[in-house]
Parts: sequence; C-alpha cells; structure tokens
Amino acid sequence: MAAVDRKVMRWFGAALLSGVASLCFGLPTAAPAYAQSSEEDKKPLLLTANQLIYDRDQNKVIAVGGVQIDYGGYKLVAKRVEYNQQTKRVMAIGDIEMIEPTGNRVYADNLDVTDDFANGFIDTIRIETTDDTRLVARKGRRINADELVLEKGVYTACQPCKDHPEKPPLWQVKAERVIQNGKTHTVRLENARFELFGKPIAWAPVLELPDPTVKRKSGFLFPRMSTSQNLGFGMSIPYYQTITPHMDATLTVTGYTAQGALLDAEIRNQFKLGLHTLHIAGIDQMNKSRFTDGTSDAQEKTRLAVSSKADFRINPRWAFGWDALIQSDNNFARTYSLFDADENTHTNQVYLSGLGRRNSFDMRAFYFDVQDADPDSKDEKKQAVVHPVLDYTYIHPEPILGGQLSTTVNLQSLSRTNTDRVRWLDGVDVADRYQGVAGTSNRFTSETEWKRTFVIPGGLLLTPLLAARGDGFYLDTNNVPSSYPGNYYDGSDAGRSMLTAGLEARYPILATTANASHVFEPIAQVYARPDERLAGRLPNEDSQSFVFDAANLFERDKFSGYDRVEGGTRANYGLRYTGTFDSGYVFRGIVGQSYQLAGKNSFATDDLVNAGANSGLETRASDLVGAIGVEAPMGVTASFGGRFDQKGLEIQRTDSTLGYNSKKLQTELTYTQIAAQPKYGYPTEGQEIQSTTAVKLKDFWSVYGSATWDLKANVISRNTFGFSYDDSCTVFEIGFSQTRDPQDKTANDWSIGARLSFRTLGDINVGDSNAPKFN
Repeated sequence: MAAVDRKVMRWFGAALLSGVASLCFGLPTAAPAYAQSSEEDKKPLLLTANQLIYDRDQNKVIAVGGVQIDYGGYKLVAKRVEYNQQTKRVMAIGDIEMIEPTGNRVYADNLDVTDDFANGFIDTIRIETTDDTRLVARKGRRINADELVLEKGVYTACQPCKDHPEKPPLWQVKAERVIQNGKTHTVRLENARFELFGKPIAWAPVLELPDPTVKRKSGFLFPRMSTSQNLGFGMSIPYYQTITPHMDATLTVTGYTAQGALLDAEIRNQFKLGLHTLHIAGIDQMNKSRFTDGTSDAQEKTRLAVSSKADFRINPRWAFGWDALIQSDNNFARTYSLFDADENTHTNQVYLSGLGRRNSFDMRAFYFDVQDADPDSKDEKKQAVVHPVLDYTYIHPEPILGGQLSTTVNLQSLSRTNTDRVRWLDGVDVADRYQGVAGTSNRFTSETEWKRTFVIPGGLLLTPLLAARGDGFYLDTNNVPSSYPGNYYDGSDAGRSMLTAGLEARYPILATTANASHVFEPIAQVYARPDERLAGRLPNEDSQSFVFDAANLFERDKFSGYDRVEGGTRANYGLRYTGTFDSGYVFRGIVGQSYQLAGKNSFATDDLVNAGANSGLETRASDLVGAIGVEAPMGVTASFGGRFDQKGLEIQRTDSTLGYNSKKLQTELTYTQIAAQPKYGYPTEGQEIQSTTAVKLKDFWSVYGSATWDLKANVISRNTFGFSYDDSCTVFEIGFSQTRDPQDKTANDWSIGARLSFRTLGDINVGDSNAPKFN
C-alpha cells in the first residue's frame, strides 16, 4: 500500500462509513474527521486493499480491490472506494456490504454522497436488520440532510424460501416511493400495495408510519374484531395518543352489530417508580332483548365501568400497588370482556410487599366483586371485605442450639354484610354450612418454630421440633342462627395457644443395580400437643379449603390457614420411593397414613364450614393416601394420586394425569373423581375428565382442542377447538369455544376467536383464539 497522511486516511474511512450509514438510514451523522475531538482521533482505523492510491493531480484518495474498512464499530467491504477532496464527494463501487455496530447489514451496488452527508445517491440497496426484517429499493436518494427517498421499495419481515429464493415471501409491502423524514420522524409510503402469497390484496394511496427511531407516536392502531352470541360482530378502532413523555392514552371505539357503540379509554402514566393505568368504558345498549330474560344484561341500558391499576417498585425489595374495578351493574365487565376482568369474581386489592434475604412481608386488602348476571343476587354482600391480611416470616440467620429458628406472624381483619349460609345444592338438602358470618372478625397470630436434624450412625435422620403459637381474637359476629347445631363462641374476644413437640425419623436406603438406582425412605413423625382450644367455635375464614392427600401427609398442621389449628397427639408414617434408570425412566411414589394417638381430633370437630368432615382425617386411623408418577425419556408422563378408605380401601378421591410432549404433539388427559361429601356440601359423587391436545402439522400448521366432560351429569361443560399457522413472520389462528353451565347465568354461551398477526406491522384480533404454543 502507498503511504498516505494518517489524518487524511482517518477522514477517508470515517467519511465513507458515516456516509453509507446516514444515506441508508437517515441517521444523524458525526462531523468530518478534521473537526473531531482528540477522543475521536483515538479511535482505531483499519483499512486494507489490494492497492491504495493518493492521486495528487485530481486530489483523490482511492482504494482498489478487496477494500475492507473497520472504524468505530462499522465494517465495510467494496471493490473500489474513493474520496475526492476537490468535489467533496465519497464514492464506493461494486458489491458494497456494510455491517453496523447494531448488527444490521446493508448491501448496495454504488454509493455517491457529499462529504457533509446532506445529499447523495445509492443504487440497488438492500437492508437486513437483526430482527429479520428486510427492505429492498431500486435507488436511494438523500436530500438536504433530513430526507431519505427510496424508489420502488419493498418491505417484509419474512425470510426467503431456502429451496426457492426466487419465490415471493408470504407477505410484503410494495411502494412506489418510501420517504423517511428526519424532522418529523415519519416514514411515508406512497402508492403502497400489501401482497399476500405474491398477490396484491390491499392498496392505499398514502400510508404514514413512525420511523424506527420513534418509540411512541400518535395515530390509529390495527383494528380488532370479535364475535359472540349476544353482542354480535364487533369492530374496534383504537387511536393512540401521546400526551407527555411519560403519559399516553388509547381511545377505542367498538361497534357491535347487536348492541351499538362501546367507548373505551385507557390512560397510562409512567412514574419513576412504576406505572398507573386508568381505564374507562361505557355503552348505551340498543338491543337488550338479545340477552337472557331476567339478567342484569337484559335490564340495563346505560352501562359504565372504571378500572384503576398500579404497580410501583419502591426499591428492589419493596412493591406497592392496587387493582380496583367499579361498574354500574354486576356483570358489565364480564359481558364485554373489559379490562382483563371478565372472570366470575374480580378481586379488587391494594398491597404492600417486601422480600429480604431472611424475611418477607406482605399486606393486602381485598374486596371481591361477584360478576353474576342475576340482578337479585346477594352473593357480593356475603363476600368478606378484608382490611387487611398481613403475613410476615423471619428466619434467624445464625443457628440456635445448632438448629433453625423461624417466626411467622399473621394478622387478619375482615367484615361481612350478610351471613353466607349454604343449605341447598343441586336440589338436595345438605348439612348447614356457614362460609362466613355477618359482622367483623379480627385475629392476630404469632408462631415460633425451632428444628434441627441429627445424622445418627447408620444413616438414620432424626429431626426434633419445638413450636409455640398464640392467637388473639376480637369478634363481633353474633349472627349465627339458633338452628346451628354447633356450640358457637358468643364472646367478643378470645385467646388460643398451642405448644408442639415433634420428632421426625427418616431412614433413606439406597439400592443399586447394573442399570438403575433406587432410594427407599421410610418416614415416621410424632407431634405431641394439647387439644385445640375453642375447636370449631370460632369463625373459619382461611381454613375452609382442605384436601387430605400425599402432598400434606407429613405437614405438622394440615389445615390450610390460621383460623384452625391442629390439636391432639398425632403420628404420620409412610414410605417414599425414587427410582432412576439408565434408560431415562424415573419413577416416584409415596404412600402413608395418619393416626390420632391421643387428645381431641380437630378434624372430627364440627365447625361453621365442616372443614374436617369427610376429609379422611376425621377417624382415629385416617384414610390411606398415595401418589405415583413416571417420567419417560420419549416425553411421556403419568401420575396417579388417590385417597382410599382405611377400612375397605374404597376410592374416596383420585387425580390421574397422562401426558405426552414433543415438538409435534402435546396432549394431556386428566381424570378426577371425588366421593360424595354430604357434610361438606357435596351430596353426590363428582367425576370429570379434562383433555387438551395440540398437533403440529407440516409447514407451520397445527390443530388443537380441549374438552371438559362432567361424567355424572353427562355434559361436556366446556370445549374448544381450532387451528393455527405460525412461521417466522405471520401468525394466523382461529378457534371456537363453548361453555355449558346451567347454574350460571352467563351472558355469552359460545364465542369465536381469531388472530392474524404480521410481524412488525401489527395484529388483527377477533376475540381470543386460545391457541397453545409449542416449545
């Protein structure tokens, strides 16, 4: 290479690379090299070529043959490049390829740009971005430093076919001219045609979009569509509006063929610590008769709803927020699927939570909004207003007497307007249950636990445990009817304590064979404690959901919450097994039983909700519980869990699942059977089968379906099926779902959902297709 002045060479490389970048992308460019700071001068420049010429007569610097330039993170190759210091133009000729620091690639045939980068030309340009989008144009032109014009532009986010690259992509947008304006930060498409499978399907004289440098810009978004039985076909037109750098809004007008126009405004405000979203919606229904007679949907004409959600991160460990919904009737949000709040019961809450290395804190207040189309429903007044519930745990960082010391605190305060009494179910008279009593209930609980594990010679593991718990109650719930058979506590305050001494013994036994290893672990526990004070005589709000199975067999207190506490001396014993085979199979199993050794059995004591009735623990010797599972290397999984009567081994409850997961097929079949629990409010046996399947077909197509079959009622209570197409640039899904529940007066019995998504352009949605995703 010929020797050239280093400052001229640096200018040459910087000018060329900056010129290509600015011309191709309309980006702001740096000042010429001779005006750069000393920091810029320190950037390394690497230029190689077969021949480097400094033409003093024409005042040109020319690189010829295999030119490679590496400067400031940019890399460029070309056949020939030159800089004319007299005309102040930079030129590159032949097979130009440039890689940006971001990874974007630019290809072109010829480049000619002025040294101030305000004006220039480029021939046959092709841009490939790191997110697999492509832009091709016949010619490019830079005008006055702030406008880029591409002639005959084609844009797509689809990859070319590997076997037939000459075929058009699945979709592409063609435009006579693509104009990027650096001042307004917009991209204008003139005479734009949208093509699908190489065929034009849509045309627009002008489309104007924000350019890639803009994160937020006002304008219309892709429309959404929906269809349902009672609302008809719906078309949603959303408009996005920026308000401040930290605040924006989306106004959506949805026209329903059966009910008229729904107005929906969503306002988002981003603060330094978090985000707040305010959502407002309303409609004046024009055809109430489409809904079922006697429902709030059929009675209400003007319907309104307001939602407020916030999530603030005070610091990396603490969070504060809320979720609140207010609506003019009890079913508006559910009927129109508003605010992601279309569930049967919407939970309004405000929370403060923190997580440390050795402790955790969580405080929440709840209000439960029952969304029921029955206008005369009193269910909402039966729900508790929680104000608040607090949970705190602490684990001491240092061993105490060689063991772990932990503390748990729980505070619960709630009130209820009406007593929640369950007496009739499916036309069968069952035992009275009071899921909540009108009035106010307050409880404070604190518990400290110490435990340590000793390894005895021979492999026996012994874990002694000591626990002390205290509860304080303040009650104003003297609203239990005189017909209640139990002895309900009628005082305003009460105290309860529980001391526990326990010992657990485990003896893992390892057995190995030529191709497998097996671990057998007999386990036995004994917990000695006094009887539960005021057992069944106090409100039970958080210990109502109780299922005795293998998962909680070895729990010290098997109640699910704090309102009840297990008392009396009890033993738990069983056997755990794990088998691992070289072929890839893994087997797991557990079986065991619980036995009341002395004192009063808390699960045999009736309370307001009969929590222990028909649970399998109400007898001295409990039912047997067990679970087995297998994992196969080819993707097959199977599990079975059950509870069996301790006398005749009749099945009381089973949960069985069989599944298969691969790249082509995902399927799962679940069978659940629950014996009659008349004292707990379920007078008949329940049996249900749930099935979900998704099959991936050739060339990105898949079909899916799911069903829930109530065997006792012989009704398919829910079913869904559909198909989808998903490749690198386009997603198309369509699905049908139907729900049958004669006890629930829902607004919509069936719905059809569809989604058409063009990557980087946007989505067109019709409801929710519920399509599964393959791994």
